Amino acid sequence: MTKSLKHADEFVTVRLDKWLWAARFFKTRRLAKQAIEGGKVHCDGQRVKVAKTVSVGDQLSVRQGFDEKQVVVLALSEQRRGAMDAGLLYQETEASQMQRAERAAERKAGMAGYIASDHPPNKKERRQIHRFRRAESGDE
Repeated sequence: MTKSLKHADEFVTVRLDKWLWAARFFKTRRLAKQAIEGGKVHCDGQRVKVAKTVSVGDQLSVRQGFDEKQVVVLALSEQRRGAMDAGLLYQETEASQMQRAERAAERKAGMAGYIASDHPPNKKERRQIHRFRRAESGDE
């Protein structure tokens, strides 16, 4: 462990936005702040504010794009270090890893049947799309 990693016995507090930045979830503290304010970060199942202090053992839920990670805080740091040090700050739960893998496979499978068009749908194609959606939802 490096000097920047602080354990529970040192009683040091770190703001949530600073910890997310140091753990390399976000490239800047501003992006971390926007994610927290946008409700994309939860601590122990609760929506939190930017200045919340993180402590060892907290369970965080961090949504990034299509993925949502459930992580447990293992150490605290106020400084952004290399990726190896950042990986020591948290541990992703096994359930979270499995969920992310399943969602990635679903996205990949969904994109395999997608055919991009070079034009917006015309009137006939829109009607077909609407019929298809009604049939899928059972509103027919």
